[in-house]
Amino acid sequence: MANSKYEYVKSFELEDEVMFPNLIVVRIDGRDFSRFSQVHKFKKPNDEAALNLMNSCSAAVLEEFPDIIFAYGYSDEYSFVFKKTSKFYQRRASKILSLVASFFAAVYVTKWKEFFPQRKLEYAPSFSSKIVSCATAEVLQVYLAWRQQDCHANNQYETCFWMLVNNRGKTKTIINEIRELLKDTQKQQKNELLFENDINYKMLPELFRQGSCLFKTKVEETVKHDENGNPVKRLRRKAVFVHSVNIAGRSFWNEHPSLYNDIGHFTKDIGKIEPDFVRSFQFENKLLPLTWVVVRIDGCHFHRFSDVHEFEKPNDEQALKLMNSCAVAVLEEFEDILFAYGVSDEYSFVLKKESELYKRQSSKIISAIASLFTSTYVIKWRDFFPHKELKYPPSFDGRAVCYPTYEILLDYLAWRQVDCHINNQYNTCFWMLVNESKKPEAEAQARLNAQACLKGTQTREKMELLSREFKIEYNSLPLIFRMGSSVFRLKEAAAVENGVVSGKKLEGQVVVDHCNIIERCFWEEHPHILSYS
Repeated sequence: MANSKYEYVKSFELEDEVMFPNLIVVRIDGRDFSRFSQVHKFKKPNDEAALNLMNSCSAAVLEEFPDIIFAYGYSDEYSFVFKKTSKFYQRRASKILSLVASFFAAVYVTKWKEFFPQRKLEYAPSFSSKIVSCATAEVLQVYLAWRQQDCHANNQYETCFWMLVNNRGKTKTIINEIRELLKDTQKQQKNELLFENDINYKMLPELFRQGSCLFKTKVEETVKHDENGNPVKRLRRKAVFVHSVNIAGRSFWNEHPSLYNDIGHFTKDIGKIEPDFVRSFQFENKLLPLTWVVVRIDGCHFHRFSDVHEFEKPNDEQALKLMNSCAVAVLEEFEDILFAYGVSDEYSFVLKKESELYKRQSSKIISAIASLFTSTYVIKWRDFFPHKELKYPPSFDGRAVCYPTYEILLDYLAWRQVDCHINNQYNTCFWMLVNESKKPEAEAQARLNAQACLKGTQTREKMELLSREFKIEYNSLPLIFRMGSSVFRLKEAAAVENGVVSGKKLEGQVVVDHCNIIERCFWEEHPHILSYS
């Protein structure tokens, strides 16, 4: 980070480390997937292709993050269990939960056509996520039993509900009658109701009734063939799917050495699940009321991502415009976000002080924004890079920070723009020096030379270097590079001339601008931005 007088705002960032020996579980849920499944015409009560897509995404998560050992999912949710010794992201909860939700969303979009080749993805999906901290393996066992029991109960209810709807009709009155009929019915009553309609619940696919379990185990694979053509085999850790009637059962868990070695033993089987356990699993941290909330997301390993996708250095204008387009989509989705500022591979989103979005539950706010941004990034990739293949799914991690006053919030935004100025000026000089070397094999040395040349230089010296050596006037470079991008809603209504709307933007429209937000005059001239309602 660049040094400036605004650095003090970092002191408002709180640590959220999941302390040892607690086990880390990340649970993700599809955000408003009732609507998503309706828009995309998923089969009811279960769409096998949609469930297989979720399973494929979970397999990608286990492949991407080696510390995730076990996963369980059904419907539009998945729980991911990290090994007990994990130090992933220094065990910071907000980073972990946002990264998993972000990557899952990106993979979901990437794999959509594989599972729905004839169906268009109508809009970007997103997922909320949270950290469930389990003090012991026994607590994890209760958590897994709870989720699988929920799978059983929900699927049985949904099977009955949709069977009756399909038999009786889909009018609002009939649907209400069916809900009333099923209200407070027990498991056996639902089974009998289904059996009366020639449905044996126990014969339905395990995928629907039991959910899907995925874990890493050692399997023997052929890695090559020797000179005589004989296969050479090695033990490799690989994720495998299992559909089990009781994933929290002692016999199931303890027969897999990889599970009890990496996570822990289950010493007895689960009986009745105590309500206090369930309440602890549902606990959510809430952000301070009546404070400005800023959610900042950052690209994960975007140095590599930009190299693999051959982004122009020091700035790729199309890549920046793609980021901006995603930020616009986030503001259009969440009315409580008043302003966003972005540079390079990061974006900061400002929620209004009075916001009650997700009841100010930090994990849901962070993950919903990060995952929507990421899935939009994948969907819009072709709009900005029509001739460039997306080689692998991107991901973003996030955090939420509360700022108590308007003045401190503006200092935060000024800090980010100062950082933009300093980093962009340095990178412009750096890449001009590196690009002097025309030979690709000499780039590594050129980078070292550029770093040595720029070490300790001040703003004025860098500007002189660009002007003298490369005939570049830094202040004439595009504003999007030097100022970053501000995203907000307009206040001005469209002008009407002779009954025709002129070319001006409509009131409330989300726009992107490249302006100086360090100087307070910007905020004085646009007081509506942070008080928009």
